Amino acid sequence: MATRIVDKQDHSLRLFHWAALGIVLLTVVTRLPSLLHPQPIINEAIYSVVANEIVDGGRPYVDAVERKPPLLFWTYAAIFEVAGKYNWKALHVAALVWTLGTMAGLYAIGRALFDRETGLIAALLYSIFQPWARGQNLAFNGELLMNLPIVWGWAIAFRPSSSRARPELVFSGALLCAGFLLKQPAAIAAVPLGIYLLLPDYRKSRGLNGMQSVTHAALLTLGFFGTLGAVAFVLWQQGILREAFDRTFTDNSIPHVFYTTGIFCTLAFAAVCLPLVIGTIMTCRDRGLWDKKEAERTALLGLLAASAVGTAAGGRFYVHYYIQLIPPMVMLAAPFYAQLWFRKIQPPYWLLRPPITCAWLALTVIAFSFVHWLELATRRKPSEAGQYLSEHSAPNDRIFVWGQEAEIYLEARRRPASRYIEAASLTGHVFGGVLRGVDTRKWIVPGAWDKLEEDFAKHPPAYIVDVQTDLRQPHPVQNFPILAKLLAEQYRPVAKTAEGVVYQRWAAN
Repeated sequence: MATRIVDKQDHSLRLFHWAALGIVLLTVVTRLPSLLHPQPIINEAIYSVVANEIVDGGRPYVDAVERKPPLLFWTYAAIFEVAGKYNWKALHVAALVWTLGTMAGLYAIGRALFDRETGLIAALLYSIFQPWARGQNLAFNGELLMNLPIVWGWAIAFRPSSSRARPELVFSGALLCAGFLLKQPAAIAAVPLGIYLLLPDYRKSRGLNGMQSVTHAALLTLGFFGTLGAVAFVLWQQGILREAFDRTFTDNSIPHVFYTTGIFCTLAFAAVCLPLVIGTIMTCRDRGLWDKKEAERTALLGLLAASAVGTAAGGRFYVHYYIQLIPPMVMLAAPFYAQLWFRKIQPPYWLLRPPITCAWLALTVIAFSFVHWLELATRRKPSEAGQYLSEHSAPNDRIFVWGQEAEIYLEARRRPASRYIEAASLTGHVFGGVLRGVDTRKWIVPGAWDKLEEDFAKHPPAYIVDVQTDLRQPHPVQNFPILAKLLAEQYRPVAKTAEGVVYQRWAAN
């Protein structure tokens, strides 16, 4: 009898290992569109320009302006330091490894709260739905980056512990701060976790008193603000603390909320990720599923609400913003599907029968992959402007792009002549969509044009690319006298490309 039990356990363990390997292989296969893509994907371009400036000895926010927190740029710079600048394969491999790391954290949470099967299903659901619908969601963007430290911060907090002191919560707080330093909305994920440590159900399930619970919340807070203070000190030493604060917070005002976009994208997300939505609803309805885990259930619902706030906070509702909703939905839905697929409960509706749900997920994987391949296939070639500058400019030439197309710097492999690698600070450009009939110049960052002139005096651009020549573009050069005068007096058009007009400085002849 004992031998039979051991054999059964060994067989179950082998099946588990094969299932885990299958999920890893599925993740690799579904990321092939990005792994084989020879160009940066959407936001990777501007982050890479900033990172390359760091590699070349520059500083974020003063030598290359972008509005994300510093850890994102330092992560990119670290990859390019090791693999070399313009190494897109290395960047996309890093995105794959980052995704697998997040999946491992979700597995750890599922196993700690339920069992290893639930953990595997959580990892599987994240693998399938993280790049929901769009090829741009395969990018190494801020949402993908911040999910890893958030998930592991929560995994540490949820971990069963015999210690009443729980010093590991300092590390959990540090991870949550790291998420914030990768993308601002991640900070809100610390709030429900801090509340979780103060819940009566948390104290009851771990046999704690009120003072111990408060101490745990204090340790989490110490880890968060201690890490934030350490990074602030590094920024202060680099002389960019004020600029980092301004770019990360002040420049992220909300001049307009794109309600129509928000409604459309939210409905699209709910429809495309319907299995996750259903799983989340079902697990919320079945309180018995979370017996003796009421505190964790409450905390995860709080994380879902906080993530929804983070998604909507900027008023832009970009498709990739919804990636931050995937971890809490996965953690809530996985227990339900584990019960369903391992025949521990009867499906409440015919649509949720195991064969149907499995086929549904398989079709979702196929549909997503088709869209990813199709979308990225149209972006494999560099722009005409980038190719022209690569062929006609010298390696030490600086260039300036007037518009929102930072990828031209990368395609030309030339350094920017100004800290403003995209023109938003100079034009008051509103992210999220085009506001017809609205003069955005009232949102120009104060002093931006003076700094542009300082940059041009320091290293004049050999070429300027104007990608706002089309009448449909919102920021034509003639609306900005300083640049219009500069082009008229010191530059001549030398090429007309699909993106716009390339101007060469007379002095460069």
